[in-house]
Amino acid sequence: MDDLDQRLLAALAANSSTSTSQLARRFKVARSTVQARIERMERTGVIGGYTVRLGQAVTVRRIRATVMMEIEPRSGAAVLARLKAIPEVEVVHTTSGRVDMIVQLAADTTENLDDTIEAVATLPGVVDTESLVHLSTKLDRSITAA
Repeated sequence: MDDLDQRLLAALAANSSTSTSQLARRFKVARSTVQARIERMERTGVIGGYTVRLGQAVTVRRIRATVMMEIEPRSGAAVLARLKAIPEVEVVHTTSGRVDMIVQLAADTTENLDDTIEAVATLPGVVDTESLVHLSTKLDRSITAA
């Protein structure tokens, strides 16, 4: 990926609905060049898809928590499958160290969050959990991915 690819990727990450014409004008290249670059990045898997990033009007009302999980040996796939069925589960990471998985939850109420934490903690294959409720976000440099 060259500099133009990087700039196109950053622009699309910021606003995936930006038209190829707008990108071409911004970067002073032909629209067909932008289109070809985007198609190549899609084809090679650099761009995995497009999504909607929820705005603050929705996300500011959500209450988040991180659950650090210790799971039984060889039960990771089963636990992950059960986590995928819980709508409040936003992100799941496997880890090295004292915990096996880190799960980010988001709920509309503290009661819903409490129920979800309890549901996660009692999944078959889960040995132990520690929950951390997020109070405020001071920095977020994440890029939304599909």
